[in-house]
Amino acid sequence: MKPILVRNLSEQLVQLVRDRILAESVPLDQPIRQDALAAELGVSKIPLREALARLEEEGLVRSQANRGFFVRALSAGEAEEVYLLRLQLEPATVALAARRASEEERQQASASFATLYEATDAHGEGVAAFNRAFHLALIRPSQHPITTGILERLHVIGDRYVRKHLEPLGRDERANDEHREILNAWLARDARQASALTKAHINQTLVDLRRQLAAAPAA
Repeated sequence: MKPILVRNLSEQLVQLVRDRILAESVPLDQPIRQDALAAELGVSKIPLREALARLEEEGLVRSQANRGFFVRALSAGEAEEVYLLRLQLEPATVALAARRASEEERQQASASFATLYEATDAHGEGVAAFNRAFHLALIRPSQHPITTGILERLHVIGDRYVRKHLEPLGRDERANDEHREILNAWLARDARQASALTKAHINQTLVDLRRQLAAAPAA
């Protein structure tokens, strides 16, 4: 792996370590090996520790005194909180964005869906990140930066739950169909329908996750 450029070092580190956690390449049951990770990325431990602290604020890792940072395990309680908050905020925000989106933003949303569809259809890596990009493309044109910021954080925390949700056979096809319906309503500036479809999509995901996490062995 090439060393990271000094410019935007903090942001690059946060993104790189976040991607590894979301890809489940960092073990849950042992401290993150900061020395090895810093050496691999070509940085010192100080900026890496700062990146881990940022990820702790996002809810992806937790710290223990004298033991370092650990990846947080998936939990039914966390999924419940994340998706219930999304249900409270996201449908109305998507509806507002549908009314306010510029032509450029509408094109970006369509492109985000196309990328997500291809990745999901191919069962490729990064589906959760593409899923997040698609949903945020439907949110950002709302011009409500505080609400958008909260939803961005919820989507980051929820990325691992998206991966979990897509594990059962056929779930990815259903997700593609639901995303297409939401996008079509959004592009038609049908705020009411976009809101209703978004609410149904989030709620069904939560219902599925409740079953999956209840059946999974404790982490």
